[in-house]
Amino acid sequence: MRVPPHEATTAQLGAAYPFASSRQLPARGVLVGRDLHGGVFVHDPFELYAAGALTNPNMLVLGQIGRGKSALVKTYLYRQAAFGRRVVVLDPKGEYGPLAEALGVAPVALRPGGSLRLNPLEVVPDAALPRPPGGGPAEGAAEPARGASAPGGPASGDGAGRRRLELLAAIGAAALGRPLTPVEHVGLELALEEVARRCAPTIPAVVEALLSPSPGAAAGAGIGAGPLAGATLDLALELRRLVHGELRGMFDGPTSPGLDLAADALVLDLSAVYHSPALGVLVTCAASALQAAVASRGAQRTFLVVDEAWAVLSNPAVARWLQASWKLARARGVANLAVVHRVSDLAASGPAGSETARLAEGLAADSETIVCYAQPPAELPGVAAALGLSAAETRALGALGRGVALWRVAGRSFLVEHRLSPAERVLVDTDARLLGR
Repeated sequence: MRVPPHEATTAQLGAAYPFASSRQLPARGVLVGRDLHGGVFVHDPFELYAAGALTNPNMLVLGQIGRGKSALVKTYLYRQAAFGRRVVVLDPKGEYGPLAEALGVAPVALRPGGSLRLNPLEVVPDAALPRPPGGGPAEGAAEPARGASAPGGPASGDGAGRRRLELLAAIGAAALGRPLTPVEHVGLELALEEVARRCAPTIPAVVEALLSPSPGAAAGAGIGAGPLAGATLDLALELRRLVHGELRGMFDGPTSPGLDLAADALVLDLSAVYHSPALGVLVTCAASALQAAVASRGAQRTFLVVDEAWAVLSNPAVARWLQASWKLARARGVANLAVVHRVSDLAASGPAGSETARLAEGLAADSETIVCYAQPPAELPGVAAALGLSAAETRALGALGRGVALWRVAGRSFLVEHRLSPAERVLVDTDARLLGR
């Protein structure tokens, strides 16, 4: 008996054989390794954006421990630096020291009670953001609220003031473990405005203004100074931990003048607080300071890496802030790169339709390059749903060996084996202590 030939549309065949049907990417970029379906694989989000192949330069890297995720990120940054890209890394575990040394810099280690400080409220001014034709607001700048002060004034209505307020609200909500109440949000806004009239805002100054609101600030809230201070007391005390508590000495003042945040390579080591319950708050503070430094640098294309991004994404308040920062990538000439272990780190195990699930979907949607190493079987359905993988891609993901990843670039799929040079192996050796080296 003869079997009749099978007929299918090109779309159906493309879904069945996604890796064979994907068009090759433009050839400009750094060499990553070998495309398992033929040829070499190169990638550069800035070149792809310039060629119209991407609509944003952000990247998301997922993978189990020991599958090669860390090796890829470190060597990818090392190779990008050779092409003149700036490299800025937020390093919660202290694993990027060899990369910093290879790039000719020493890691900047922040420690409680230490001598180095970063001011997370130093945001880039709107004047530094590119403006669209016609003289409208800078791309990525927040629109002033009705009745807010004009740009350049002390109120939170200007773009810089709004970004400070969003950051402080995210930190406060994360520290409290709940959303801010309307009174707390208004009190924080008024405290920030009051500080901005006097000096460059810092967290200690905002805490002081919350604990002792002026009569003018209280009048702005429509209540007395005593009731306003009482209504915002919990928020003020949580923020006070960054100033006088066990977390002091990192983000409780102006940025230390000896820190060269404009260097071509910068690795910020937060390993001293890696096991702190407040790691998400601290990572958010550090990321904000680094983003301001990156944006103020100018036109140099930059990779800003948030490793162990689960520390930020595990809290909806700071996850919302990070997602908003992701959307400013094009305006700032920055390719944000988040590194997590599992897709559930993104979704925080939230049910379908929940805020955490929507945040996960939003961050993945705002990262047009997604690199996924092998995932445990229990994670595969969640990965497929979050990343929009086909059945063929999901099966391939469950069978990947070490050093091989599924790359999704603007909807195209590739199976890529990452290759290391002998000189790069010292950059990626995270097993040194385990193996007695």
